[in-house]
Amino acid sequence: VRIMQNLFPEEYNFYPRSWILPDEFQLFVAQVRMVKDGDPSWKPTFIVKPDGGCQGDGIYLVKDPSDIRLAGTLQSRPAVVQEYICKPLLIDKLKFDIRLYVLLKSLDPLEIYIAKDGLSRFCTEPYQEPNPKNLHHIFMHLTNYSLNIHSGNFVHSDSTSTGSKRTFSSILCRLSSKGVDIKKVWSDIISLVIKTVIALTPELKVFYQSD
Repeated sequence: VRIMQNLFPEEYNFYPRSWILPDEFQLFVAQVRMVKDGDPSWKPTFIVKPDGGCQGDGIYLVKDPSDIRLAGTLQSRPAVVQEYICKPLLIDKLKFDIRLYVLLKSLDPLEIYIAKDGLSRFCTEPYQEPNPKNLHHIFMHLTNYSLNIHSGNFVHSDSTSTGSKRTFSSILCRLSSKGVDIKKVWSDIISLVIKTVIALTPELKVFYQSD
């Protein structure tokens, strides 16, 4: 995706700045310093996602490449680090994610299907922009169900439109009630799916043809 972003920056502007560590640690430090020098008001937060993890295991936030947690774990556990999106869309003052299901039926010809509904997983602590005091508040920043299920604020619900786990269609209904153009939202989502699959296709073809 990052290669495609370099080739087609306007088409792939949905992808946050990302680095693979420890291999690109020095590049990470240099690029962050360069952007900060050009824009002193830029005060980024970064989300670190360890390799081989799942269900939120080992994910944490840092404000600076010099954070000791970052330096101390990379050699034993490589990670992807990305610029954290600090102003997410909120519902009920909570951060949430969208999990959609895509089927790649064929590589040649390229044939992609997308399910008409999905899941939305909610944080269980009202969102605040990251600062040194709340960086470790996983229930505020991480949407993983396997983490938030342990929060005292987790809400089990029989309804598809309330609680800490909801249907994506219920989110669309909520947005529609606020005047959002849902057809445009779906069109944009489908575009993101296609662009992401296109970015992956060359490598997928190599694996497919070798097996």
